[in-house]
Amino acid sequence: MRLGLDIGGTKTDVVAVDDEGEVVERVRLATGFGPEAVVATALAGIARVAELTGRAPADFESIGVGIPGQVDVVAGTVSHAVNLGFDELSLGALLSARLGCPVKVENDVKAAALGAYHLMTAQPQLTARSMAYLNLGTGLAAGLVIDGRLWRGARGAAGEIGHIPVDPNGVLCPCGQRGCLETVASGSAIARQWSSPGAADPIPARSLMAAADAGDAEAVAIRSLLVDNVAAAVRVLVLTVDVEIVMIGGGLSNLGEWLLDEVRRVLASWAEESPFLASLGLESRVLLVPAGFPAAAVGAALVGAPALTADERVPTWQK
Repeated sequence: MRLGLDIGGTKTDVVAVDDEGEVVERVRLATGFGPEAVVATALAGIARVAELTGRAPADFESIGVGIPGQVDVVAGTVSHAVNLGFDELSLGALLSARLGCPVKVENDVKAAALGAYHLMTAQPQLTARSMAYLNLGTGLAAGLVIDGRLWRGARGAAGEIGHIPVDPNGVLCPCGQRGCLETVASGSAIARQWSSPGAADPIPARSLMAAADAGDAEAVAIRSLLVDNVAAAVRVLVLTVDVEIVMIGGGLSNLGEWLLDEVRRVLASWAEESPFLASLGLESRVLLVPAGFPAAAVGAALVGAPALTADERVPTWQK
């Protein structure tokens, strides 16, 4: 049995995954702010899942953590995790010392990519051996899995397509470039462009969709820009890596089948204008991660395990 943690800015999701790949226990806790609180939250989640499974933490075959920020997977260190309240943390070493067993650390989007990949390969109708996980959250980034292995690139930047400039006259991105894809196709992009008339909605995407459905011209334009650029992200991933499947996840994936249908519609319209794009069948290569599936936590559990191949299937998680 393996254990995985997804440490996010507001919650920490902890799962135990059995040898068949099924999620057998799951615990969610509020994430503390600051390095000491983050470590304490992780230890509390591990202890709770260990208790529920009737074993000590060291008895798990592997323990892995997915976390935002720049991760050195060899050293187990995390840098620039601003939303968690620290700039540098030796998370792997700290948890290993407290638990008495190795703990692997991976970037959360890359961990989610691995979890989504093994969910995908559990479905008999999907025989793809390569996949990109497109995370539409506060920011935009992708994780790449080729033949069951994460592809990180030469310096760990593989999949950072959110920082591909698409508009030289666009707004300044936190990365220092102007007009990045993330500035038009992410939760932060919606929050920057749209403020709900009247009472503020804590979920800007929700109020944007409601206003667009009601015919608000500004909301319709922002929503259209979002869909076009999510489609552009899919096109970038296929044209650069030629993955067989692009799975959309992250907070904005909660827009559900509407988002999937709209992205496919845009991709199909581009194919009508370009025989080259038509030959790639982009619209048929896009899927949505099922609502509620803890992709990053499941992927984190797999991060600490020996590399799996596409033939080692993991059954679809059931809510």
